[in-house]
Formats: sequence, structure tokens, C-alpha cells
Amino acid sequence: MTRIKCCGMTRVEDAVLAARLGADAVGVVFTARSRRQVSLARAREIVAAMPVFVDTVALFMDDDAGLVQRVIDEVGPSLLQFHGGESAPWCAQFGRPFLKAIAMGEGAAALPRLREYPQASGLLLDGHGFGEAGGGGKVFDWLLMPDDLTQPVILAGGLHPGNVGSAVRAVRPWAVDVASGVESAPGIKDPQRLRAFIEAVRMADAEHP
Repeated sequence: MTRIKCCGMTRVEDAVLAARLGADAVGVVFTARSRRQVSLARAREIVAAMPVFVDTVALFMDDDAGLVQRVIDEVGPSLLQFHGGESAPWCAQFGRPFLKAIAMGEGAAALPRLREYPQASGLLLDGHGFGEAGGGGKVFDWLLMPDDLTQPVILAGGLHPGNVGSAVRAVRPWAVDVASGVESAPGIKDPQRLRAFIEAVRMADAEHP
């Protein structure tokens, strides 16, 4: 079954709804480069509201190590996610499970970076260009995804209720990640779009159990 991560949460009620609808994880963004950045206080509220077995993922992009450690200490996320040019040793220094986002907007030129993070718990393939912030709704060529990676692959970038089913059928990722594709405004999730997205993933899963 395809796992579902709903990222860019800024409101407790949106995160709770995602969990109730069947999301496996919610993401909160701490980098100042994002329009979906949240305070530590709001992030703590979201983490506290999550039911058991729903992970919380803290997202950073070329941020100071001190910020990352503060989030670990004060928020207590399940996973870290690094979205910039962070090196593998830099990501691993915190001793916590982490996801590494790979910018696939460059096409095949991005593929070597998929092999640079063997310690990552998973690789998140997004549609933006190298050095750009994610969450912009850009789709990349899904067929570029290698089928021999040892880590779980999370597919992101421009996914929405109308195309996520096709994505799941095409490449069978470990998980899918959505932010802008279920929003009415940056950081504000639309309940109908959120429900439709999760239902589309489950329908695609049902075709290939």
C-alpha cells in the first residue's frame, strides 16, 4: 500500500483531518525560504495532535544546525527532511532518521545524487530545480525514477487529486508527498482536495494489491 505524506501543514485542524482521512505522515516546514514556515510553538501543537502511528516530519533547507537541533529538542518530530544541498554527513550528524529530497527538475542530470545518501531512511524525489525551494507544484518525468534503489522512494512534485493515481500506477512509489496540490492557499489545506487525493491513491492501490 502506498504511504501518504501531507506536507506544509500550518494549521492543527488540517493536520488532524489528514490523519483522520488516512495520511501516514504530516510535514511541518521550518526553513524561512518557505511560505509554509511555522513557528516552534505551532509545530508543537501539530505534533501533539497527531494520533499514534502518524509520523511528523520536520523540513529544513540549508538551515543552521542549531535550528535543526532546537526543533529536535523542542518539537520532537519523528523524522527530519532535508531539502537543500546538505551533504550526507551533515544530514546524519543529528543521529535521527532523515529523508533527503532530491531536486529532479534537471532531469537525468540529477540521478547521480540519488546515490549520495546511503544513510537516508528514504529519498524524496521532487520536481523543482537544484537550489530551488520545493512546494511549487512542478512535475518531473516520473519514468526517470530508477528501479534499483535500496531505500524507499517518496514521489513528490506537482501531485494533485487528478494525477496522483496515474503516478502510483506508473512507478509504484513507496510513498507520495503532497503540499500545494491539496491547498486553497499556501499552507491552507482544502478538505475536499485532501480527501480526493487520498481516495485517488487508495483507488490506484486497489488495482494492484
